[in-house]
Amino acid sequence: MERSHILRVARPTDHLEQLVAMYCQGLGYQVLASFADHQGFDGAILGLKSHSVHLEFTHCHGHHVGRAPTQDNLLVFYVPDEAEWQSRCAAMEAAGFTPVASFNPYWDVQGKTFEDVDGYRVVIQREVWKDN
Repeated sequence: MERSHILRVARPTDHLEQLVAMYCQGLGYQVLASFADHQGFDGAILGLKSHSVHLEFTHCHGHHVGRAPTQDNLLVFYVPDEAEWQSRCAAMEAAGFTPVASFNPYWDVQGKTFEDVDGYRVVIQREVWKDN
């Protein structure tokens, strides 16, 4: 895969508007695109124009999604700068994410785990990603 290729992580939700607001405020993302009643689906694609990773949340009319299947469904963001890490963690809480103990204790050593309204989790990890 080329570096210029886009990775989009997509998942359904029963709380589309609330999730869009939470992830935009908590991660500093913006709505890059959205759609309504596209073959029965509403959705929003979030990210930053300068990045090649998108989060897409969708809602299918008349379909109930429910909560995350496990407590180990994670998005992990590496934020090595201490001040930026603290600021991002504060933004996650202000956006309505709930701080939780991680299912895998590894993430609690140098990070903080947050749960969204659907039970999916986001880790803000205070370290540099290292290629092994």
